[in-house]
Amino acid sequence: MKSAAIYARVSSDRQKENHTIASQLAALVDYAETHGFLVPPEWRFQDEGYSGATLLRPGLEALRDLAAAGHIEAALVYSPDRLSRKYAYQVLLAEELSRYGVELVFLKAPSGETPEDQLLVQFRA
Repeated sequence: MKSAAIYARVSSDRQKENHTIASQLAALVDYAETHGFLVPPEWRFQDEGYSGATLLRPGLEALRDLAAAGHIEAALVYSPDRLSRKYAYQVLLAEELSRYGVELVFLKAPSGETPEDQLLVQFRA
């Protein structure tokens, strides 16, 4: 089994209602269990009420610290916009995780329809 961490984020009250942290975590935990990832409960990070336009989020920082310390082989995130709302930050984080040998796995992958999506898909490959 691959060691992994989970990251989930919602920023607004509307998002909290429509797409809750709990629903993201449930989907991510289910994915981890069915795809051979071992995720200890303490490696399930969440940032509730934090904007995706900043990198200064406690859950995200904890995930990055785990990656830097070499504790995880994968980071599971519901979708790229949960990681960051800024495309440049998505690429920066993907590059950083890759440098540490951490596979970035999105449950809802980019569609590949926009040039940005295509670049992110290519980078991940």
